[in-house]
Amino acid sequence: MCDMKKETLLNKNKAIERTVSNAYDELRSFRTWLKWMCVDQSDTFSACLSWFVFVMLAVIVPCLSHFLLARDSYNDAAHSRPYDDVVQLSLSCVAALSFVCLSRFVKKYGLRRFLFLDKLCDESETVRKGYTEQLNSSLKILFIFVLPCFAVECAYKIWWYSAGGTRIPFLGNVVVSDTVACILELSSWLYRTVVFFLVCILFRLICYLQILRLQDFAQVFHVDSDVESVLREHLRIRRHLRIISHRYRSFILWALMFVTASQFASLLMTTRSTADLHIFKSGELALCSVSLLAGLMILLRSATRITHKAQSVTCLAAKWHVCATIDSFDSTEAETPITRAISDQVFPACSEGSSDADDVGDEEDELDNTKFVPAYAYSTISFQKRQALVTYFENNRAGVTIYGFMLDRSSIHTIFGIELSLVLWLLGKTIGIS
Repeated sequence: MCDMKKETLLNKNKAIERTVSNAYDELRSFRTWLKWMCVDQSDTFSACLSWFVFVMLAVIVPCLSHFLLARDSYNDAAHSRPYDDVVQLSLSCVAALSFVCLSRFVKKYGLRRFLFLDKLCDESETVRKGYTEQLNSSLKILFIFVLPCFAVECAYKIWWYSAGGTRIPFLGNVVVSDTVACILELSSWLYRTVVFFLVCILFRLICYLQILRLQDFAQVFHVDSDVESVLREHLRIRRHLRIISHRYRSFILWALMFVTASQFASLLMTTRSTADLHIFKSGELALCSVSLLAGLMILLRSATRITHKAQSVTCLAAKWHVCATIDSFDSTEAETPITRAISDQVFPACSEGSSDADDVGDEEDELDNTKFVPAYAYSTISFQKRQALVTYFENNRAGVTIYGFMLDRSSIHTIFGIELSLVLWLLGKTIGIS
C-alpha cells in the first residue's frame, strides 16, 4: 500500500514538472529572438545575463538619465524635460512587472508548457496549423507596435542631444559622451517597451489558441455527437481558460493599475497652470502614454474576445437544440401541414444566399453566426440530454477571469466608466471642468 502511494506521488510530481524545451523544435526561431532581446532564461548563464541587462537598462540607465541629464537641463528652458520623471518611472514599473512575470512563467513552466505547445498534439490539424502560423508571426506583430514608437523616440533623442541638451563630458569629449548617452537611453527605452509588449503579445497568442480550439469545438454541433464527448471537450477548454486566468491575472491587474496611475500622473502634470505643453517637451510623455495604452488594449481585447467566443457556445448549443427539436417534430408529426402553411405565410422562408453573407462580412464564424444547424442530434440524443447540456452551458459560462471577475465587454464598459469618472474628477480639481 505504501509503495502504491509513493508511486502515485512520484507520478504526480513528474506530471507537474517543468517542461524541458528542445533546441530543434518549433520554438527554435522564437527562442533565438528571445536571446537577442536578452530575456531568455533557458539556462543559468542566460538567466544571469538576462537579469544583468534588466538591472542595467531598466534601473541604472533610467536613473542616470533622469538625475544627471534631465535635471541638468532644467536650467535650459529650450531643452528642459519637465515630464521625464513620469516617463522613466512608468516605463520602468511596467518593464519590471513584465520581466518578473515572464521570468516566473519560464522558470516554473518552461516555454513549451507556458505556450501550451505540449498539449498541441491532442488538437486537430486545423488548430495546430493555425497556432503555428500565429506563433511565427507573433514577433512581427510585436515589432509592428514597437518600431513606429521607437522611430519617434529616436528622432526626439537625436534632436535633444544634437541641439545641446547636455554638455557634460562624461568620457572627456562632449560629442562622444552625448553619443554614448543617446545610445544608452534609446536602448533602455527600447528594452523596457519590448519586454512589456512581449508579455502582452504572448497573452494574445495563448488566447488565440483557445479561440482556435473553440472554433474547432463548434464542429461537434454539425456532426452526430454524443453529449458526454461534448461535455468532456468543453470541460477541457474551461480548464485551460482557468489556467490562463490564474497565470495572467496578477499581471493584467497590476498592468491596469500601473497604466492608470501613469495616465493620471500625466494628466495631473499637464493640466497645471504652469505646464509647458510644447511638442518637444511633452511629446515624450505622449509617446509613453500611447505605448502603455496600446499594450493594455492588447491584453483587454484578447481577454474580452476569448470570453465572447467562449460564451457564444451557449447560443450555438441552444440553436442546435432548437433545430434538432424542430426536425424531430417534423419527422414524427406529419399530420400538421396546416399549421406549417400558416407559419410560412407569416414568416416566409428565405434561402441563405450569398448576398446576406456578403453583407455580414467577417463578423460571423463557426461559433457566432445566424445559420441553421444541421440536425443530427434528434436521431441519437434525447430531448432531455440536449436540454441538460444547454442548461449546463447557460450556468457555466467560460472565459478569462481576474480573481473571479469575468473579463467581458460589460466589464470593459465598467472599467471605462470608472476611468472616465476619475478623469472628470481630476479635471474638475485642476482646471475647473464640472
